[in-house]
Amino acid sequence: MKILVIGSGGREHAIVSSVAKSKRVSEIYAAPGNAGIAELAQCVDISVMDFDKLVAFAKEKEIDLTIVGPDDPLVAGCVDAFEAAGLRVFGPRKNAAIIEGSKAFSKDLMKKYGIPTAAYENFDNADDALAYLEKADFPIVLKADGLALGKGVLICKDLEEAKAGVKEIMLDKHFGDAGNKMVIEEFMTGREVSVLAFCDGTTIKTMTSAQDHKRAKDGDQGLNTGGMGTFSPSPFYTEEIDAFCQEEIYKKTMAAMKAEGRDFVGVLFTGLMITEKGTKVLEFNARFGDPEAQVVLPRMKNDIIDVMEACIDGKLDTIDLQFEDNAAVCVVLASDGYPVSYEKGFPIKGLDTFKDKEDYYVFHAGTKLKEGEVVTNGGRVLGVTAKGKDLVTARANAYEATKWIDFDNKYMRNDIGKAIDEQ
Repeated sequence: MKILVIGSGGREHAIVSSVAKSKRVSEIYAAPGNAGIAELAQCVDISVMDFDKLVAFAKEKEIDLTIVGPDDPLVAGCVDAFEAAGLRVFGPRKNAAIIEGSKAFSKDLMKKYGIPTAAYENFDNADDALAYLEKADFPIVLKADGLALGKGVLICKDLEEAKAGVKEIMLDKHFGDAGNKMVIEEFMTGREVSVLAFCDGTTIKTMTSAQDHKRAKDGDQGLNTGGMGTFSPSPFYTEEIDAFCQEEIYKKTMAAMKAEGRDFVGVLFTGLMITEKGTKVLEFNARFGDPEAQVVLPRMKNDIIDVMEACIDGKLDTIDLQFEDNAAVCVVLASDGYPVSYEKGFPIKGLDTFKDKEDYYVFHAGTKLKEGEVVTNGGRVLGVTAKGKDLVTARANAYEATKWIDFDNKYMRNDIGKAIDEQ
């Protein structure tokens, strides 16, 4: 089979790495890809949002299956464009990807179908939002309605911060059109867990759990980012919690989307908060999480192509989804200054160290080839992932592996998975 993977980040590198393991795959292309992906796939310089060119390329190369990685093209209808051209493609259609594309939509869906989530209100003008905040309890959460690279969420400890947040989202349009509408939500406390699941429109099968670290600095301080590291599985996601989530969240969400005429086919990402009052949904995403994919996919035993084709064909119920009985930890190596401002273009040393190491991975996120050398090209540069017999071992292995890589401006959090040690 010939496979095309759309995207250029660490998530797409993890997907390509899994695809490359499949005995069914003969050629892999990536659009646009990155320096790491280029070692496994032929990269083509086509934007993830240029659907006409992507479809034309898939036809020209007789691609058997296209996998759409990022949120933007999914929400904009990339899958619909491929299907309209008679091409096989993995990912949710536009009318299903709205579960990520609009936070207001997903909150209203959960309210309508009794899926547990935080109390909230939706607003489409700043004056109404400000009036609501005058009577609200704090801390409180403000969320830009649309896509904002995982950064459109503000936690405000008092009214002054919340007013500034409304200005930032709705008036100054810090997150662009994503802030045309806004969700104001109760602040929940507890353990965050991410659960990815394969879906075929009717059946949903969950992958192993993971936990992301969103804040830029140690101790969960600093600004929200696209993710500074992950571990899998989460020790806080117990069998009892899983049993509750299967019935009250995952199956209900699939049924709700079907009832709305929005059959969800692809990967559903559920961000959960395990609170004292039970487990609730923080958010839904319509694709693999990044960097969650970098700890979940290396632990998957199945051939990823078999699973994705079963989703497309509505036969996911025939798949026995299995994961290794071990653990994985990913530490993101970023450019110092991320997520605000940072320099790029620095040569990266030590990448070859990973080539002969089993259970160690380096997934490229913000890199490019410049005159035959791999250089930094983004805020999040690399995801260093290691496996181990348990989380403590995997964490030690991952941090050891971060020492093998060097580039100017290298920055990382030093407490990814620290909660594991406190168990």
